Amino acid sequence: MSILRYALGVLGALGAWWLGTAVLSSTNPILGFMTPGHTLNALILLILEQNLLGDAGITIFRLLFGLVLAVSIGYVFGLLMGLSKWLDQLTLIPIQFIRMISPLAWMPVAVVIFGIGTPPVVFLIFVAAVWPVLLATSSAVKNVPGSWKRLADSFSASRWELLKSVIIPASAPGVLTGIRLAVAVAWIVLVPAEMLGVDSGLGYVVLNARDQLSYDQLAAAMFSIGLIGFVMDLGIRRLLRPRF
Repeated sequence: MSILRYALGVLGALGAWWLGTAVLSSTNPILGFMTPGHTLNALILLILEQNLLGDAGITIFRLLFGLVLAVSIGYVFGLLMGLSKWLDQLTLIPIQFIRMISPLAWMPVAVVIFGIGTPPVVFLIFVAAVWPVLLATSSAVKNVPGSWKRLADSFSASRWELLKSVIIPASAPGVLTGIRLAVAVAWIVLVPAEMLGVDSGLGYVVLNARDQLSYDQLAAAMFSIGLIGFVMDLGIRRLLRPRF
């Protein structure tokens, strides 16, 4: 029954997509090219003739590069903040202030520092993804039960043993949740970031389709972005499920 409900949900979304484009195209004819049928034809064309799969691969590479940097730095610094009260108090206000600045507001700064191409895109992904990991790690470490720490002390555990055997394993679920949020935020930021002076990637495909008024290709690129993001999130949820 659950599979049937999922299927009905997908069919309902497709029906709403078709109905919405049919209604809106009566006043905006160009939107008639964004129907499911036109989108499917454009998707096949982009894959066969315009290297959509290659653009998707480049986008995923940039995402992974930025995420590796964000997770590495965010986890280490979040761990230190969770373990050190004075460091947490020293950095909390600046971090909360900086993280409220939209990652896309850093675009001019990224261009000045890194020029154009992949480096500024990776930088923007890093800026978007580092905060969820850092704050989730810090919070998870702070919330490790004190009784567990006292139990480790009763066995005369060293600080390294306490960190390795108690704090890191106990905080892992919160850290992984932060990573999942970081992936979602980074994926949202990545597409507009790829409109920043690059000639490849899914964001470039969207920008190029818009400039050419190829709204069927625009819809196909949007569909590809949504599909890849959905698959990534599904994979992360499957990865996290056994850990909770």
